[in-house]
Amino acid sequence: MILYRPVGLKELELIAQADYQAFPPRLPEQPIFYPVLNFEYAAQIASRWNTQSNSFAGFVTKFVVADDYVKKFDVQTVGSSIHQELWVPAEELAEFNRHIIGKISIEAAYYGEKFQGEVDPATNLPIGMRSLPS
Repeated sequence: MILYRPVGLKELELIAQADYQAFPPRLPEQPIFYPVLNFEYAAQIASRWNTQSNSFAGFVTKFVVADDYVKKFDVQTVGSSIHQELWVPAEELAEFNRHIIGKISIEAAYYGEKFQGEVDPATNLPIGMRSLPS
């Protein structure tokens, strides 16, 4: 199944450190990891929410999880019909990561007015951010 995950700059840096093969463990106050089912929903979160706090940058990642594994998680609709996500308990994230097929890619990047830093025009990522190897 193709899934998307909106992330901020810090989470993206941690994904890069894991060679784009895993999502980082959740923080204690984050009991659920929620990948979303479509790009549009992920882009809404990345562009509207992630650009308004912390690093003032939001990114949409895309990845594939083995169908036989991911079917154990029910689809949750949390708004309109495009607001669909999976709720993966934080304690199951390491196992979830083991079922990712291939690499996690960066599909889009968004920057808020308060973003501080330079963006590489070739990658649309902050300068110094290690991009996914081609």
